[in-house]
Amino acid sequence: MDQLTYIINWIARDIFGVPAYLVGLMTFIALIASRKGWGDVVGGALKATLGFIILGIGAGAVIGALTPLGALITGAFDVEGVVPTNEAITAIATGIPDVAQNVAFAMFIGVLGSLVIARLTPLRYVFLTGHHMLFMATVLTVVLYNANVDQVVLILVAAFGLATMMVIMPAFSMPWMRKVTGGEKVAMGHFGTFGYIAGGVAGQLVGRGSRSTEEMQFPQGLRFLRDPMVGTAVAMIFIYLILAIIFVMRAGEANSLAAIEEAGFGGAAGAAGGLLGLMSTMFNQALVFGGGVAVILLGVRTILGEIVPAFAGIAERVIPGAVPALDCPVSFPYAPNAVLVGFLSSVVGGLIGFAVLLLTDNIAPALAVTLILPGMIPHFFTGGTAGVFGNATGGRRGAVAGGFINGLIITIFAAILVPVMGAIGFQNTTFGDADFQWFGFVVGNIARIEGNIAALGVVVVCVLLLALASWFQRRFVDTGWIPGGSAPEAAGRDT
Repeated sequence: MDQLTYIINWIARDIFGVPAYLVGLMTFIALIASRKGWGDVVGGALKATLGFIILGIGAGAVIGALTPLGALITGAFDVEGVVPTNEAITAIATGIPDVAQNVAFAMFIGVLGSLVIARLTPLRYVFLTGHHMLFMATVLTVVLYNANVDQVVLILVAAFGLATMMVIMPAFSMPWMRKVTGGEKVAMGHFGTFGYIAGGVAGQLVGRGSRSTEEMQFPQGLRFLRDPMVGTAVAMIFIYLILAIIFVMRAGEANSLAAIEEAGFGGAAGAAGGLLGLMSTMFNQALVFGGGVAVILLGVRTILGEIVPAFAGIAERVIPGAVPALDCPVSFPYAPNAVLVGFLSSVVGGLIGFAVLLLTDNIAPALAVTLILPGMIPHFFTGGTAGVFGNATGGRRGAVAGGFINGLIITIFAAILVPVMGAIGFQNTTFGDADFQWFGFVVGNIARIEGNIAALGVVVVCVLLLALASWFQRRFVDTGWIPGGSAPEAAGRDT
């Protein structure tokens, strides 16, 4: 049993838990199913793997550049609260030996279960975002563990819940994804999907007649801003420097530098020291951010160039009609300008959500909830994606509305989830992406029943979700419905 546990843990963490390896493995299988030569199989699998590694390098650069931005916003506006962090909760949970083992088993069985569901139902999606599998498996395992569910039942139910979410969320978002991609056979495999759908709906409501963010017209002297990498860098330079000036004016030079360094961004004063050192460092981080986005786009294009054609083999021989569901940056190349618009709008939505929570705290203390600060990482990745979805259905106004509504959702939902997380032993912590939030809230409240009855309640919810998603797939996806009624090839254009 110990040897089996070791192998399961290795597969769950070192293969399924590493997105690049998982994508490479699935591409390898898909190319074999397509009866490609061994040279094509090995080359295609390695190229898809390298594409995800490139994407990860870009994401790491962006995340690193966002660290001081979060400290700047907190300091500039003198606010305090909880910053939603998926990784922190997962790290705490997997630090408990019994929980860590159960998470690994649930993740391993859940991945296999999702393939079975994809084969037997109309939900033909293969979810390939490994770290989100881990996060969702952790949510379900911890909830059921604290509900005192028997271990075998816990693992099976958590696996079923993970498998369910891995096939239903790509299905629900597929019409909007078709609108974004122009009908390419790629799905959204990221658990921020509720916010993306809301962004697409918001874009359609407010964006009639609005031109795409990708059709922005610039004066002759500003044509260089049409390059997404350059435009992103210039916009972020402006934002970083303005926030740094506000921060220094409010807190004083010494206090502001100390706060930035305390946030984990050592050496913020730079070689020049003082205010000028801070400004030059923020300028550099804005450039790193722009470069990181460019690397992400390169990684996504590399992945798509290999995995979409390769999946024709799986679709023909293993899971008929199979569609790969990939991480949210897969949408970025279709509207790079909308990514920046959605990110900034999402941060604004997060700040408005914070103000709403603060106002509730002051006006109705009985209804008070934990204050949620904008986490730059979820706002960039989920807000940027919601901006792309909003742009596809409503152009520029849609991108703004999509990012904004996503920011509100992940702020309000995060606050609502905090008491649930506290009830299962995680004080002042919460998840940052919408699907972890709403699904965690549902299963967390069911778990208050405790025992195997709680596990049965989770199973019932998952069965209902599968039935709803299957109906949605047949009624809207399989019939080719596109939000707004336009053809797939019109993605991102005026509605």
